[in-house]
Amino acid sequence: MPSRHDPQPQFADPTLTAAHRAALRSLDRVVEHTAEPTDPALALQAVTEQLAAGGVLILTGAGVSTDSGIPDYRGPNGSLRRSRPMTFQEFQADPAARQRYWARGFVGTHRMAQARPNLGHAVIADWQRRGLASGIITQNVDGLHTAAGARDVITLHGDMRSVSCLDCDTQEPREHFDERLEAANPGYRESVELGDEQINADGDVSLDAATVARFHTVRCEVCGSDRLKPSVVYFGENVPAAVHAAADALKDASRSLLVVGSSLAVMSGYRFVLDAAGKGKRSAVINGGPGRADAKVDVLWRTQVTPALEEVDAALRRRGL
Repeated sequence: MPSRHDPQPQFADPTLTAAHRAALRSLDRVVEHTAEPTDPALALQAVTEQLAAGGVLILTGAGVSTDSGIPDYRGPNGSLRRSRPMTFQEFQADPAARQRYWARGFVGTHRMAQARPNLGHAVIADWQRRGLASGIITQNVDGLHTAAGARDVITLHGDMRSVSCLDCDTQEPREHFDERLEAANPGYRESVELGDEQINADGDVSLDAATVARFHTVRCEVCGSDRLKPSVVYFGENVPAAVHAAADALKDASRSLLVVGSSLAVMSGYRFVLDAAGKGKRSAVINGGPGRADAKVDVLWRTQVTPALEEVDAALRRRGL
């Protein structure tokens, strides 16, 4: 992940330049307070009743994983305050950018793999098992919903399970790819001293230029290209059509929407609230900070995510649900 001080890429293709600038505008979007939060007691009651009615689509963001040690993007301690994620356009065009990404990802995914689901993940998975949630869509790439027992989670922005070649489309399991990186960089992980503040929500870490410079990338085993990309959706990249279609089908089949731990700053998540509002479906947000859709939802519960989920679950259990 390039820091805010990394050189800006220069693209020969003006289309890439425009797309990159659009991605940066999305990253730099400031999410401000636009609505008065719902009274906490009323919010608890409303969200409990929403889940009791069933058919709730749960859309989660980075805020659901902060209690697992993975930071969010835009919160007080969010990773955007110290660095910004890679855009798809610079990853495509710039070998130095790819080296930075893989150096940071090689260390960071190992740290992310040590993260464990928290009580919030467990509660959401149990709501699905009990038939209260129609399904789960997550903007996170950490895999913690599935690790908590959730089924058929739609990963809107992909996951860390594979790597693909942008030139010949060869797919490679991430585990095998990491083994190849390890062979090319013996002792590299062990040589990097990290504080928790260097870990980012995308599964990478913040590294200085000297540490990045001594990292060696590997190439596609089929065509020899160095344009190998993880199966995650970068800023400036579209959600895959099949994922988009699956998410829309689940959205249309659900009675209401509950957003958990997301500012909805990017359109891929924000559109779910817009769709709910357009179709007269109930929507609610549980989040610790302001969000882009705050003025458009029926319930705005401004609170810590995991304790709120536990409160709702306790209220549901008192009803025998």
